[in-house]
Amino acid sequence: MKPCRECRREVSEQAVACPGCGAPYPARAKWDGYGFEYRSSAAIAGLPLLHVSFKYRPNRRPVVAKGVIAIGQFAVGGLTISQFGIGVLSLSQFTIAGFALAQFGIAYSLVAQFGLFLHQGRGQIVRGLATLLGLGG
Repeated sequence: MKPCRECRREVSEQAVACPGCGAPYPARAKWDGYGFEYRSSAAIAGLPLLHVSFKYRPNRRPVVAKGVIAIGQFAVGGLTISQFGIGVLSLSQFTIAGFALAQFGIAYSLVAQFGLFLHQGRGQIVRGLATLLGLGG
């Protein structure tokens, strides 16, 4: 048994919530949200080499994966693998990228179900920005 970090009531170390105050995981000294997060200690230009995040903060805001390689529901980085991504090279459901493989994408070059591209694109409904703006292409 340990004291709850919020109300100091004795609780089991395996308790999911405090029976007294409702604090999540009350036996933990610190709790910063639900889910999984990994950030490598190796970094390039201040960004972790790898950041994996499938995590939500206590206020239910998602933790965005930010790294050279970023993997998560929301990701920003050089290589992103995500549901919603912004990156140089992106494999995502929805993305803005230099080069993208996506269901919905906006990119310099892409393969997508639906997409808008600047240079080259392939997919079901994929259009060039120049063509949409009537600039040729």
